[in-house]
This record gives sequence, C-alpha cells and structure tokens, in this order.
Amino acid sequence: MLTAIAIRDVVLIEALDLDFYQGLGVLTGETGAGKSILLDALGLALGARGDSGLVRHGATQASVTATFDLPAGVAGLLDENGIEIEPGEPLIVRRVVKADGGSRGFVNNQPASAALLRDLGSRLVEIHGQHDDRGLLNPRGHRALLDAFGRIDTAPVGTAWARWRAAEAALAAARAEIETAQRDREWLDHAVAELDALAPQPGEEETLAERRRAMQRAEKVAGDLNSVAEALEGSDGGLAKLRQAARVLERIAPDHPALADALAAVDRAVAEGSMAEERLREAEVALAYDERALEADEARLFDLRGMARKHRVQPDELAALAEELHGRLQRLESGEEGIAALEAEGAAARQGFKAAAGVLTMARSEAAARLDAAVAGELAPLKLDAARFRTAVAPLGDEQWSAAGADRVEFEISTNPGAPFAPLVKIASGGELSRFILALKVALAEEGAAATMVFDEIDRGVGGAVASAIGERLARLAERTQLLVVTHSPQVAARGAQHLLIAKASDGTVTRTGVRQLSPDERREEIARMLSGATVTDEARAQADRLLVS
Repeated sequence: MLTAIAIRDVVLIEALDLDFYQGLGVLTGETGAGKSILLDALGLALGARGDSGLVRHGATQASVTATFDLPAGVAGLLDENGIEIEPGEPLIVRRVVKADGGSRGFVNNQPASAALLRDLGSRLVEIHGQHDDRGLLNPRGHRALLDAFGRIDTAPVGTAWARWRAAEAALAAARAEIETAQRDREWLDHAVAELDALAPQPGEEETLAERRRAMQRAEKVAGDLNSVAEALEGSDGGLAKLRQAARVLERIAPDHPALADALAAVDRAVAEGSMAEERLREAEVALAYDERALEADEARLFDLRGMARKHRVQPDELAALAEELHGRLQRLESGEEGIAALEAEGAAARQGFKAAAGVLTMARSEAAARLDAAVAGELAPLKLDAARFRTAVAPLGDEQWSAAGADRVEFEISTNPGAPFAPLVKIASGGELSRFILALKVALAEEGAAATMVFDEIDRGVGGAVASAIGERLARLAERTQLLVVTHSPQVAARGAQHLLIAKASDGTVTRTGVRQLSPDERREEIARMLSGATVTDEARAQADRLLVS
C-alpha cells in the first residue's frame, strides 16, 4: 500500500509530505483548492506524462516521491529490469520533471524508465476518475477478473492448449523437413550413394594415417639396413671374418696366454655380432613395407578427406553423416505415413482443447450470471437503478484462441431503459462511471484489486441516501484494501479513517496549495462546512456528529 508521498514544486504545491494508512482515506476541500493536483502528482510518480506545466512557477524542477510497502507481485518485474531491493526495504518511486520538459525516473534511487514506472503503477495503484482508462475499464483484464470471481480453474484448458500447440509444431516441423528433403531428393540420393560406395568407418582416417607414416619411415631406412647387412653378413662380411679369425686362434691359443686372451675377445665379438645380426633381421621384418599397400592407403586417405571437404565435416564424421542422410532418406520415403499420424494427433489435440474450452465457457457463463446479479444488487442504492449491467461472454475466432480459452469477456452496461449495451469506457458521466466501478469492485471483492485504489469525485452529482450508500460501500471495500477518495460529500467523508484537508492560501503575491491531516475536532468542523457551506452552523455541527457516529 501507499505509505507516504513527498511533493516538491508541483503546480501550487511548494513542499508537502504526507503519510497514509490502511483503510479509507478521504480528501476534502473547497472547490478550486487543488485536490486534483495531489492526484496529478501521484500519477506523475507512477509514470504519467511528465509535462513541464506541472513545475511550479519560478522553480527549476518538480519532484514527487511515493513510498509503498513492497508487494510480492512486483518482485519479478523489478528483477527483470535490474532493480535491486533488499528484503524488508520499502519500494520508493521518484519522478523528477524539469522546467524545460525533461524527466527522469528512479526506483529506490536506481534509474528507471517511465515505462517501468507505468508498469509498476498499474500493479500498485488503481485510479478511477473521469478520464481513467485503466483497471476495470480495460477489457483485456475482464476475462481474468471473471475467472477469479468464479474461482474457475483454467489449468485444464492451458494444458490442452499446450498439447495442441506441441502437436501442431511437430506436424509443421515434419512437413518442413519433408518439403526440404523433396526439394533436395536428387542431391540426397547422390550423397547417400557416394557415401555408401566409400563406406567410411569411424576412426579410419587416423588408422590409415598412422600406417602410412610407419611405411614412409620404413622406406627411408631400407637402404641403410641393406648397407649394414652387407657389412655384417655374407662370406666377405665382418662377422664371417671374425669367425674365421676365431678358428685360427683356437689352434694356436695354447702356445701363449696372450693368444688365449685374444681368442676370448674375438669370441665375445662374434657373440655380439650374432646378436646384432639377429636384431637387424627383426628390424627388417618390422620395417618392411609394401609399396602397393602404401599407395592404396594414400589413395584411401585422399578419398576420405576429399569427401569430408565436400560435405564440410571432419573425415571421422563421415560415418555419422552417412547414417544421418540414410535416416533422412528413409523418413522421406515413409514421410506420408508419418504426416498422416501427426495430422491425426493434431486433430485429436484440437478436439481436446475445444472440449476443455467448452467446459470453461460454461463455467464462465455461470459465473457471469452470478456477477451480473451481484452488480445489479449494488446499482439501485448508488442511484443507478435505470442502468443494467452484463458480463458478455462471446466466442473468439479460431485464430484468437489461447491458453486462456476461446472466449472474449467484456463488462458492458446500458444506462437507460431500451438503450443498447456498450463497454464501460463509453459512459460519458465521470461520477456515474466511478459509481459503476464501485459497484463492480464491491461485487468482485478482492479479485484483481491493486493494493491502493483512488476514487476521484465518485459522489459527483449525488447526495443524501445515495451518498450514504457510496460511503458505506467504500468503507466496506476499504476493509480489504487501501482506499483514497476525493469527495465533496459529507456522508462519504464521515466514513474515512484518515481525513486530509486540501486548502489554497495566498499572501497576495504567491498562491500555494497545502494538505494537512485533520484532528477529530477539525474533522467535525470540516464535515459541518461541507454540510452548510461557508457559514458553519450549530445545526451543521450536530449533523456532522451524527454522521461521524453512524
């Protein structure tokens, strides 16, 4: 709810700070005192057009700061717009308008656009006056209000709608895929044939590349291996000569110890040479390559990489691509059967939505009849006995169906016998419109109400019993929400839990508007003035006492 407002240099208000409370607050004052300025200031803080004409003459800028208890319903909106508020902090909305017409908005001292202020304002405050086009006057909100009034569960329709939308999306995707596939059928057939002929395998490129590298290494060392083999092996090789030397030394070794040592050294050389010969043969086997096999591997790598470039994938992705294209071709060939199944599923989902929407329409029609009766019961006491109210529940075109159903809901009235029904916003009289809004609000109780509601001159043109009826209904509504009422009626003013007096004063040079909260005695005097006019009589004071205790 609205807890405070601070106004600086707005029209005739130089500086004003007001606190507000729960329940019914009334604002009174003589005609021309500037009651509308207070509402204009509140509207400015809540995103109304920032007109430089609001800036007090001689001031450089006007500012309005409105403080609210932070309602749970705006936390998400603040998060979406990057506004950070600590838990337990109040919501402080401030608007500054400069004399040159520029304006700035703030939420808890963080910059905010006028659009955000308007969005916040629509959730925080409802202002009902002669030219108001928000709240109950906006047909877009009527369906939700009727659903809330009737305690109607719309979830089944939402679920049926989502199921139907999903079925339609699946059908559209399948048709688009088939259309694309048909358009590319020749390419698809050719690509599948090419990939099938190539028959790529996962990991094949790496295997071929490693094998080719091994054979290329073998090709390089083959000549060196032959040279080493020739030096070691054969009748003229080093190993044969070592063996020949060993046989000679075996005959003469007994003749001298040095010859025996020489024989032992040669024997070791023969053993090492034999080991080297054996290892060389192993290397020859390991490094052997087939020139034709190398050429075949290189050709295969060339084919794989060429196909990968053609399809703009990696060579190792060719096998998966072949499988994907096979799947597309298969879906294309069996597509008509799949489309038929999806069409049947979509038709069934549509029927499911229509059935759920039909049940919802019946529930809305029943709730509409109850709401019409409730509003009708409020009209006569508010001097609207010639008027008729109805909640029109009409079918929407198929293209307008949604998760909220297939109905258009709008509150309509006929102000005179025989006159056709028309939307609420078409009513000409501001006071009459406000009383209609009040009747609706009382009938709807808490449904859809903002935390704070403002009625501007709801009692215009009425008095006596009608004004008393208005006051009684405002007091009843204020038990559920905060109400601020600009009124000329003493019967309404007497119902207030808080009474603010708006007065204009002049020092001969400058005129200023001020607002102050009245004490019980001052309140009695103000209500007496409203009853009797400029001269307050004892009789008027006695009548004021009776109103205050009634």
